[in-house]
Amino acid sequence: MRTYDDTFSGEKIYPGKGKLYVRGDSKIFRFQNGKTESLFLQRKNPRRIAWTVLFRRQHKKGISEEVAKKRSRRTVKSQRAIVGASLDVIKERRTQRPEARSAARLEAIKAGKEKRAAAQSAKKAEKAKSAAGAAKGQATRLTSKQGAKGAPKKVQATSR
Repeated sequence: MRTYDDTFSGEKIYPGKGKLYVRGDSKIFRFQNGKTESLFLQRKNPRRIAWTVLFRRQHKKGISEEVAKKRSRRTVKSQRAIVGASLDVIKERRTQRPEARSAARLEAIKAGKEKRAAAQSAKKAEKAKSAAGAAKGQATRLTSKQGAKGAPKKVQATSR
């Protein structure tokens, strides 16, 4: 059995009962009886009329004690390992003294700088080696992109 809700009061309208009101903008309103229709047409606010469902809901009327307050879940803090560091390593680092931590950090920075310097010196040596080879006449001839692709060279015009 299909029931509708009263647009104004919020109560159920059973089949064969109620009124249908269609406004000029084609919006449909259903009313249980003439009382609710009249109050709607007078533009009364259903939240201010004590017997409507909206008023009762707003003022927490008729809520049975059976519906207990919802228990909120407590958030549980958990620790997980991060990529590159297991949980034991993280805990160990947390308990580490600040002086030891700063010393380890400085050492890591120093190692990184040394590694970068070594890579740069290797790059310089490679560059110097290629420059020496070019000086001996082993240099490749520079060509344009189109020349490298094998495009025919432009022929100069002989006449105007």
